[in-house]
Amino acid sequence: MIESILKKYSQLETLNVSRETFPALEEFRSLLLSENKKINLISKSTEKESIKRHIIDSAQIIDIIDNNTKSCIDLGSGPGLPGIVLAIIFKEKGSKIKFYLYEKSQKKSNFLRKMIRHFKLNADVKQKNIFQEKNLEADIIVARAFKPLQTILELIEKNFVHYNRLILFLGKSGKRMINECLNLWMFDYEIIESLTDINSVIVKISNLKKL
Repeated sequence: MIESILKKYSQLETLNVSRETFPALEEFRSLLLSENKKINLISKSTEKESIKRHIIDSAQIIDIIDNNTKSCIDLGSGPGLPGIVLAIIFKEKGSKIKFYLYEKSQKKSNFLRKMIRHFKLNADVKQKNIFQEKNLEADIIVARAFKPLQTILELIEKNFVHYNRLILFLGKSGKRMINECLNLWMFDYEIIESLTDINSVIVKISNLKKL
């Protein structure tokens, strides 16, 4: 059983994720799939490839989050992708980073709370519409399958008083969206090719200013 799990998650060995974390990630995936039979958490079409499509995809940003980070906000966390996955990995690292999972859906928020209790994670669920929240702050802000890049940048400028870095999962049109936003915004950024999809990218953004 353990060897099977190690093989399934071997792609994570290229990242700073210990093998001891793999069983917890697999347990979370199993609970996610079980709950998905009752409520819509992930697309049914992605269930068979959920290790790669959801767990490894979420985990791949682990190396670009500083270990000294104190707080991380996950925008539109859904079923905890990437928030719960990251919280599990950082717990195994002995990190004290606190995760705040913003999710306005009651059903998804209830699932998040179950996962936090089950895995004893350093995380809180904020069952709120983040667009209505003000004076937010966090060291790191992450978002996966949330909103278009332009919408996220507007949210950050209007609703956050402090943050150090955005880490955003962008799809196939990611590079085009970045170029379009540079016509309206000034920001430092780094593009990272996705580990799980050759057509997708991850972007790190800091020093955001509207032109």
